[in-house]
Amino acid sequence: MGIISWIILGLLAGAIAKILLPGRDPGGLIGTTLIGIAGSFVGGWLSATFLHRSVARHFYDPATWGAAIVGSLALLIAYRLLFGNSRD
Repeated sequence: MGIISWIILGLLAGAIAKILLPGRDPGGLIGTTLIGIAGSFVGGWLSATFLHRSVARHFYDPATWGAAIVGSLALLIAYRLLFGNSRD
């Protein structure tokens, strides 16, 4: 997959992570979107490194989507823990 595919996947994974983890985020829509994009990269890297599962297949691979969503959820939770009280 190319970089544009990862960005699109990250946007969608960030939206899915936001649906699964509702609530107010310190960064708002833009912050959540950037976390989704970063989460897709982190999830893909973790999947390839530790699970030895190549994610460079095609856009509709369920493992790639799962890795991107889990990475987005992990970064969103970490972001809320670090910066959650800044937006009361």
